[in-house]
This record gives sequence, structure tokens and C-alpha cells, in this order.
Amino acid sequence: MADMMKLTVITPEKQFYEGEVSMVELVTTEGAIGVYPNHIPLTAVVSPGVLTIHEAGEKKQASLISGFVTILPDAVTIMAEVAEWPDEIDFNRAEEARVRAERRLAANETGLDTLRAELALKRALVRLGLKH
Repeated sequence: MADMMKLTVITPEKQFYEGEVSMVELVTTEGAIGVYPNHIPLTAVVSPGVLTIHEAGEKKQASLISGFVTILPDAVTIMAEVAEWPDEIDFNRAEEARVRAERRLAANETGLDTLRAELALKRALVRLGLKH
């Protein structure tokens, strides 16, 4: 059997995921990373993106909005602000958030918190990207 490592994803509300995985993919502030067992120790800031979990013969995806990841050779721990499986996402609400954020950015009004609008757009696009 291939090398495996423990993955734990925790949100403020619950333990979102715990299991043995062969690989984890996620987005950090430094870019997208893929983590295999025996990875060098690393701590990074999570950016909005898709979390891809590779289990034995199966791949699961979830939205991962923000948080921190700690990587050790035999374990990955993600402390996430928000993590959602596709069936937990309200896609109509995500589409409305996308439209609102795009309107705000296009209007470019004085006093607009551009960073906040860009992050709202990115969160909405991550969620919408998981729609099958």
C-alpha cells in the first residue's frame, strides 16, 4: 500500500474531516500546493480555494475559505475558518454573492473596500467551482 498520512480539517463549528490520505491539495497565500507523505515541515496561511483530498482510490473536494495549515511528515492539520462539501453549499446564494461583488468592483465607487470585494468574489467563485 502507498504511503499514507493523517489529514485533520477543523472549523470553529466541527471537525470537518479526519482520515488517512495519500495526498492533499490546497491553496495558500504563496500559491497552490500538493502535499504527499514525508513532506518537509511547513506552516502556511490558507487562501480561498478548493481542497482536494486523495484517499485510497477516491478523490473528494471541498471549498476551503481561509485559515492555517500545518504540515508534518506524517500529518496535515488545517484549521479553517470555513470548509464546505459541495452538498453543503447554497449555490444560489454563492451566485448572488458573485454578482454583488462583481457589481461593486465594476462601480469602483469612492470608499469601496476593494480587498473585501475581491475576497467576496473569490469565495463565491470557489464555491461555484464545486457545482457539478
